[in-house]
Amino acid sequence: MTLSDQLSKLAARTKELEDRAAAAHQKARADLEHDVAAARDESKANAEALRDTVDAGAAEVSAWWTDLGRSWDEHIAKMREHIDQKEAEHDLKTAQRDAEDAYAYASYVVDYTFAAVEEAEYAVLDATLAQMEADELAAQVQAS
Repeated sequence: MTLSDQLSKLAARTKELEDRAAAAHQKARADLEHDVAAARDESKANAEALRDTVDAGAAEVSAWWTDLGRSWDEHIAKMREHIDQKEAEHDLKTAQRDAEDAYAYASYVVDYTFAAVEEAEYAVLDATLAQMEADELAAQVQAS
């Protein structure tokens, strides 16, 4: 998949997320619970697929990327464990605190994703520049 295709896929997925988040407030609780479970399963599957891709190309992937992947996996596991524990508690103050925590976590993930998109912009532009420089050098070698 080209970088342009990946960016288009990311934009479409982000729009889908925006639409689903807006619609979530209008859903029945059971439907929303189903959506949450489905989103969690999809997120887990995508993380595993990304990990497999990174593992398969380990020789080509820098150590920092592998560390970032592990760190992200640990973060997700810790947050989901925390969320699962909180779901077992039912009093009002706890439920309100859990809602605030869930909102704060969602906000953090969105901010983190925004930072990742900023880094992706740099990486895409840098990769394009590197290819341009390689093409120019190849043209110079052919011309001489």
